[in-house]
Amino acid sequence: MLQRKTAVIVDDVELNRELLRDILDEGYDILEACNGAEALEVIHAGECQIGVLLLDLVMPRIDGFGVLEQLKKESKIDRFPILIISGEKDIATEEKCLSYGVTDFIRKPFTPSLVRHRVDNAVAFFDARNRLEKIVEEKTEQLQERNKQLARTNENTIELLGNVVEARSMESGTHIRRVKGFTRLLGKYMQTVYPEMNITDEEISSWAKASAMHDVGKIKVPDHILLKPGKLTAEEFEEIKKHTIYGCEVMEISRHMWEKDYYELCWQICRFHHEKWDGSGYPDGLKGDEIPLVAQVVAVADCYDALTTERVYKRAFTTDEAYDMIMGGKCGAFSPKVLRVLEICRSEFACLAVELSEN
Repeated sequence: MLQRKTAVIVDDVELNRELLRDILDEGYDILEACNGAEALEVIHAGECQIGVLLLDLVMPRIDGFGVLEQLKKESKIDRFPILIISGEKDIATEEKCLSYGVTDFIRKPFTPSLVRHRVDNAVAFFDARNRLEKIVEEKTEQLQERNKQLARTNENTIELLGNVVEARSMESGTHIRRVKGFTRLLGKYMQTVYPEMNITDEEISSWAKASAMHDVGKIKVPDHILLKPGKLTAEEFEEIKKHTIYGCEVMEISRHMWEKDYYELCWQICRFHHEKWDGSGYPDGLKGDEIPLVAQVVAVADCYDALTTERVYKRAFTTDEAYDMIMGGKCGAFSPKVLRVLEICRSEFACLAVELSEN
């Protein structure tokens, strides 16, 4: 049995209101209005209780279309089902009513059984739609929360794996934090300098988070090579270079843990952050924009940090020295667009290097 609701009957002919009231009185609380102006007052006064609106079109002061227009303007046109009371069967009039979102029509003269069925069906359909929308909204909120939790898990996992690599490599412990900061800074300037790339804030945030995975493949590099303080032999350097491939293997093994977009970003960064613009990089010898954009950006961020921090095999260069070495091609060929951005934000890069250092 339908829950008792309020039906608002709007018609300038009192007899029509009485007939409709008698037909619906058993199942609905009834409110009446004799013109559009009164109808709007009734609706505004009892909007939250209204279950259905029966609306005549031809009325003094404000007609039915005036009521529909006002409800549309106030974004209330879909708060309850609306049935048009009309003796006309003009197609253009029906189409205009339907364009406002009207639910159904009640024809004059009234047939009591048809009126009750049309009103009850309209109310039942509207209630069912509202319940479905609420369910969809709740499920959407649950899905969004699960996605947020997954994103947090991905970020924490990235951070953990990156920190393991740092500890094993005997690095300063802040390398990942600096690379993330440099990546984010480059991304922000890429967004401004190259608006045609349509880089979003969400993408920049994802780039920065995923950059922590750039050297995860070093987990599989033997200690005697990874921690060697002197110059590497050709064979040892070839093994070091394999960390790009090893990183992808680590990603593949743990693929089930990752949200799809994070996985793809991390995989691209792991494999391609040592590729060079001129094709002289590794492991695949990609050239130019064959290299994914995120890997182009992380490559510069990683190189800058590697130059400006002390490692077991080298001293720390100053920020000016690092800038000159990168721009001068002494560290290989990088993306011209990323280098242009580095040139623009050079001072901010230097400040960020100091800010994110251990001191």
